[in-house]
Amino acid sequence: MRLLLDTATFIWAIASPERLSATAASAIEPAVTEAEISSISITEIAIKHSKKKLNLAQDVVAAAIDRFKLQVLPYTAKHGYYFFELPWHHVDPFDRMIIAQALCEGIPVVTSDAKFRAYKELEVIW
Repeated sequence: MRLLLDTATFIWAIASPERLSATAASAIEPAVTEAEISSISITEIAIKHSKKKLNLAQDVVAAAIDRFKLQVLPYTAKHGYYFFELPWHHVDPFDRMIIAQALCEGIPVVTSDAKFRAYKELEVIW
């Protein structure tokens, strides 16, 4: 099963795994699912790191992607075009891009963010 981790889920998996639900924790187990992380999440982490809001360096992020055997889902024009029609249930631009990717790809998102559930077509796992 293909799954897309939101940025917070990925960060918690690295720095605070106790914050993950049991379902989310099992979702990132390579033997259980084909988990993916968006290139958008990597960008968001890099921005927060450069602003000193998050202490996750590039090597830590890359090592975690390898450790969890995550595939990186590129943000494509197809995702961007879908963004034109995306309702404004969620205002965070990074989360909106992840939602657009998940809807375009037809894959669930692993997130604790309740705002994701406003998108009725989106399957949310937590």
